Amino acid sequence: MNELPFLLAAGAMLCAFFAVSYASQSFRLPSVLSFILLGAAAHFWFFQNHLVHLASEIGIVLMFFVLGLEFPLARMRDISRKIWPAGLLDVIFNLGGTIGIGWAFGLDFFTAFTIGSIAYATSSSMSAKMLDEKKRLASPETEFILALLIFEDLVAPVLVSVLAGTQGGDAITAGSLGLLLAKLILLTASAMFLGLYGFRKISVFVERNIDTDFMPLFSVGIALGYAGFAVWLGLSEILGAFLAGMMLSETGRSAELEHLALPIRDLCLPFFFFWFGTSIRFDEGVSNIGILAALIVWAVTGKVIAVYAGATRYGLSPKVACRAACSMVQRGEFSAIIASLAPPAWRVFSGIYILTTAGIGMLLFDKAPILAKRFVAKAAAPDGS
Repeated sequence: MNELPFLLAAGAMLCAFFAVSYASQSFRLPSVLSFILLGAAAHFWFFQNHLVHLASEIGIVLMFFVLGLEFPLARMRDISRKIWPAGLLDVIFNLGGTIGIGWAFGLDFFTAFTIGSIAYATSSSMSAKMLDEKKRLASPETEFILALLIFEDLVAPVLVSVLAGTQGGDAITAGSLGLLLAKLILLTASAMFLGLYGFRKISVFVERNIDTDFMPLFSVGIALGYAGFAVWLGLSEILGAFLAGMMLSETGRSAELEHLALPIRDLCLPFFFFWFGTSIRFDEGVSNIGILAALIVWAVTGKVIAVYAGATRYGLSPKVACRAACSMVQRGEFSAIIASLAPPAWRVFSGIYILTTAGIGMLLFDKAPILAKRFVAKAAAPDGS
C-alpha cells in the first residue's frame, strides 16, 4: 500500500469493503466478522500501516461518540449506580475464572493473569456495531449492555497498565494505580462539568446553527478532541469518545448531531475492523490446544452466566437478561491490545482465541432473540423440558 498513490489505495480499499459488506449481507453474515477476516488475510501487507490505523481510530471514535449522544448525564448517573453488581460479577467470572483455569493447567501467575486479562473484556466495538446492524439500539437490554461495556472499559486500562509495567520491568505500585484512577476520575468529572456548565449553556446556539456547514466541524472536533485527551492521559479513546457524546447530548440536539457524524462514521468504521484483523497473527504454530479449548468454552459459559446474573440484578426480565447474555461473548480490541503484551509464545494462541470467540460471539448475538424466546419457553414449561 505504501508504494501506491494514497487515493488509489484508499479507493481500492473502500471498494473492497463495499464488496465484502454486500457479500456478507447476501450470505447473512455479520459484516464486522467479514472485515476482520479480510484484515487477517491481508496481515502481511497492512500490518501496522499508519494510514489504515488513523482512519480506524476516527471510525471507532465516532461510533462511540454517536452512542454517547443517546446517554445524557442524568441518565448515565442513574445507570452507573445500578451497574456495579454486574460489573463485579463480570470481573470475578471472566478475569478470575480464567486465571483459575490457567492455574489448573499449570501456568505461572503472570501468564495466567495475562491470559485472564485477554479473556476479560467483551469487544465494545463489535457489540456496538452489531446493536446498530441488528436494529437493537432501542431494545431494553441495550442500556445494560452499554453500561457494562463502559465498566469494562474502565477496568481494562488498569489491566493494561499492570501488564505493561510488569513487562517493562517496572514495579506496579499503589501510587501508579492511584494515578491511573485519578486520570479516570479527571476524564469523567471534566466531561460532566463541561456538559452541565458548558454545552448545556450553548443549546440555543447549537439549535440555531444545526443546519450550517460548520456544525459537523464543531461536533466531530469535540469527539476527536476529547478522545485524544483520553489517549493523552493514557486511557481509552473509546471512553473519551463516549463521554464526548454525553457532553454534547446536554445541548438537547442529540438526533441532529448524530445525523452529522453518521456519514463520516460509516466511511471510516470498516477500517477499524480491518485494522483489528491485521493485528491477529497466524504465522507460527499454536501449542497448548487443551487450555485453548477450555478457555474458549469458558469464554462462552463464563460470560453468559455473569451477564445473565448481572442483568437480572440490574432489573431486567429473564428473557431480556438472556438476550443480553447471548450478546456479549465476543472478545475484541482490548484483548488484542493485551495480547500484544503477552510473551511471544502466547501471541498466536491469543490471536486464535480472539478470532474464535469473536466468531462465536457474533453468531450468538445474531441468534440472541431466538435463544431468549426458547429459554423463556423452556423455563415456563410445567416439567421444565
